[in-house]
Amino acid sequence: MSAPSPLLVRDLVVSFDGAPVLDGVSLTVPPGHRVGLVGENGSGKSTLLACAAGMLAPTSGAVSAPADVGYLPQDSGLDPTATVGDVLRDALAPLHRLTAEVEHLAGALAARPGDAATSAAYDDALARAVARDAWDAARRAEVAAHALGLERIPAARPVGAMSGGERQPGALAALLVRRPDALLLDEPTNHLDDAALEFLEAELVAMPGAVLVASHDRVLLERVCTGVVDLDPRHRGTDGVGGASWTGSFADYRAAKAAARRRWEEQWLEERELVADLRERAVTREGAVAHGRGPTDNDKFVHAFKGSRVQTAARRRARDAERRLERIVRDPVPRPPARLRLDVDLGPAGTSTAASGIRVRDLEVPGRLRLGRLDVTSGEHLLVTGPNGCGKSTLLAALADAGRHRGVEVGGRVALLAQDTTVAQPRRTPQQLVAERQGVPEAEARSLLLPLGLVHPRDVARPVGDLSLGQQRRLALALVVLTRPDVILLDEPTNHLSLTLVDELEDAVDASPATVVIASHDRWLRRRWGGPELALGPAPRRGSSGAAAASTVDR
Repeated sequence: MSAPSPLLVRDLVVSFDGAPVLDGVSLTVPPGHRVGLVGENGSGKSTLLACAAGMLAPTSGAVSAPADVGYLPQDSGLDPTATVGDVLRDALAPLHRLTAEVEHLAGALAARPGDAATSAAYDDALARAVARDAWDAARRAEVAAHALGLERIPAARPVGAMSGGERQPGALAALLVRRPDALLLDEPTNHLDDAALEFLEAELVAMPGAVLVASHDRVLLERVCTGVVDLDPRHRGTDGVGGASWTGSFADYRAAKAAARRRWEEQWLEERELVADLRERAVTREGAVAHGRGPTDNDKFVHAFKGSRVQTAARRRARDAERRLERIVRDPVPRPPARLRLDVDLGPAGTSTAASGIRVRDLEVPGRLRLGRLDVTSGEHLLVTGPNGCGKSTLLAALADAGRHRGVEVGGRVALLAQDTTVAQPRRTPQQLVAERQGVPEAEARSLLLPLGLVHPRDVARPVGDLSLGQQRRLALALVVLTRPDVILLDEPTNHLSLTLVDELEDAVDASPATVVIASHDRWLRRRWGGPELALGPAPRRGSSGAAAASTVDR
């Protein structure tokens, strides 16, 4: 029996229209290992997964993968004409064939007990069946369907008639049941609740093959991954010596990356200081020797002798300085890129937040939310939690448009980061949108936008419709920040943002003097939250006289 194969990627280069997306990426994922793929928006995570799955041909480089590769793209990749039942039956079919093969070979071996070829084939088939837990596949399919919420969907419903929140778990269940030799997942935690996330994590840990997962879910990365590959370009790399791979936990990776960044910054600053010193030495002139004092009649010879030696030493130092400068110019330490962060307070600019609190009494949005009472004092930060459909987004939308809802009072300027980023004017550029909203010329809008670190300089003049979802999300956040609101409403703010920016956003929120309300399913954010929390229950039925269950908990 042949040993399971690892997933190998060697010197992968992918370019679109001459612009490189991946440049010489290499990684190895052995069977039984789980590697997290991270990086800023647009760093090539989805492109790398598509190449590893054989769905995209690289410009150069090579991929070596096992014969059975399971791939989950962000759009699920399911046939829209297939039904839910078809998807699960197709996932079980290879396992049923495998168990039938084992039974057939067992019978053949019983008939010919001394046949070496039959014995080897039986051993191989049995090992593959055991690794995939093939005899228990039907039960595992039922468990997966229940854990991922598929049992609520009729088996005859076509994939094309399912929502995105239904298609993704369906595709994920099929892959988990199948247990391929290599599993490639692109943001698999989208649309999953806490119970489904815990099920996914347990399944990935038990997966016998290689797992490569691109994810922004920090809890999943911490609980599941045995290594990390960071696609962000770094002079010192993730490991501090130029490499992109890190073996160990996600927490260890975060610490190593931060340390490597500090060393890079220190090295760059030291080199700048050295360059300034070398330039000063290189311009040393002979005339600087014994400046301002001429020799007396009795020491002309001594002065000339000593002066000559000093001048020779000065010229030697100048030549040495010039050579060292040339070496630095040929191979300088690159300047560390600006950190993607919110380097302005989220609070108001010179305005009082004394009246920026929130007061809700008997709020009702038919069929979506009923809330009897909510008080958020000025400057307080509140986390809103609850299952999908409980009314978190409805509550934030009502607070953002308080004038239209009886019993809702919100003081000061209000800004809402909605959960879904919509592009109403796809041909407008980020700097044009900022100029319009701020009432300033485009040049000034650019100078307001770039210091936030949310929109890359190359994207400031690009049409918003040409930006990725993550880039559009960054722009939406920038527009919120630039309003300098008294009350900030953030609906799933960590969705589609890079890990680095999510950390910096959370730090900025913690330091903000504004009143902040966050609705989030992000387990990492919820785990570290130290302030009050509003837990919403299931959405009320239409016509119900009872209020939606809600409780405020001070942590």
